[in-house]
Amino acid sequence: MTTLSYKKLAPALLALALFACDETQKQAAPPPPTVTVAQPTQRTVVDNDEYVGRFVAVDAVEIRARVSGYLEQIHFKDGQIVKQGELLFTIDKRPFQNALAQARANLVQARANLAFAEADLARGSELVRQKTITEQTFDQRTQAKRVAEASVTAQEAAVKQAELDVEFTELRAPVTGRIGDRRVSVGNLVTGGTGGNTTMLANIVSMDPIRFEFTFDEASYLRYERLGATGKEVTSREGGVVVVLKLIDEKDFMRRGHMDFVDNVIDRSSGTIRGRAVFSNANSMLTPGMFARIRVPGSSPYTALLIPEAAIGTEQARKYALVVDAENVVRQKFVELGQAVDNLRVIKQGLDPGDRVVVNGLMRARPGMKVTPQQEGAAPPPAAAPAAGAAAKAG
Repeated sequence: MTTLSYKKLAPALLALALFACDETQKQAAPPPPTVTVAQPTQRTVVDNDEYVGRFVAVDAVEIRARVSGYLEQIHFKDGQIVKQGELLFTIDKRPFQNALAQARANLVQARANLAFAEADLARGSELVRQKTITEQTFDQRTQAKRVAEASVTAQEAAVKQAELDVEFTELRAPVTGRIGDRRVSVGNLVTGGTGGNTTMLANIVSMDPIRFEFTFDEASYLRYERLGATGKEVTSREGGVVVVLKLIDEKDFMRRGHMDFVDNVIDRSSGTIRGRAVFSNANSMLTPGMFARIRVPGSSPYTALLIPEAAIGTEQARKYALVVDAENVVRQKFVELGQAVDNLRVIKQGLDPGDRVVVNGLMRARPGMKVTPQQEGAAPPPAAAPAAGAAAKAG
């Protein structure tokens, strides 16, 4: 072949080679990526609001003496559970027993004086009819009887007070609960009475049931009130609304209680209002002053769409989910999230019940990309045979 003929044939050969290379590349191009899709789960849910609060005792009592005296005995161990009416402290009784004996003796004397005055008045009534004594003398005997009656009444009251003082030398638990440590040792003088300088001996807090107090904002209060006005009670001043709680070292809200009180004023400084719930505490694990988180129902039950947490992406401040349309093209939908339920997330806006949401393979999917959707739980498609072009190229 001459040089001139070769120069004329070279462009045709080059074009043929380029066409063959392009066909090989088309045959070797990978198929659309496979992603797993699933439709949103429909479930009846209730929106929950979470708050932080503290436990408080239903009853908290400071043990103080009603009479003054020297502390004689202590009948409990610091920190133990005491029953209502159980003996805690004993103050020396002897001075009060002596006072009681004296009061009883005075009562006997007053009753003897009354008996004499009554007999004297009875004799005087006969003598005054016989004009043996004057009316003035009879009036004096009448007055003496009334004075004797008043003396008996006063001495009876003195005896009752002395008996109370003897009773008050024994200090008993007014409520069932856990007692703190003793503040005074045996042998010390205890100042009693009703004044402000009395001696505190110990304190008791009830344990079962126990209350939990928390605060919520004004907007939540208005939402609860409006729901309550429509008959959809979520919090209650009368009690009955079920709430759940978890401690700081617990993962789940496992402890169930009920609302029993909502305050009647909103705090001006914080703009919050106080709520209270009651929980059982049979094992006395919950202690007044302990922190915990409470979950309160914040809506009436409604049907919601839920998708896995892993199917939700973030674009700056917005959340989105990837869906596959009828042409198997990935589309991006921005969504409004609700609460977490198990491992799913409530979608309040942005998705339809029939959407095919990408739940696996998000890293392989991009908006506008064509994909091969595989329904969640379905068997994977069979592997495709190697392309003929690729085999020829390998050969």
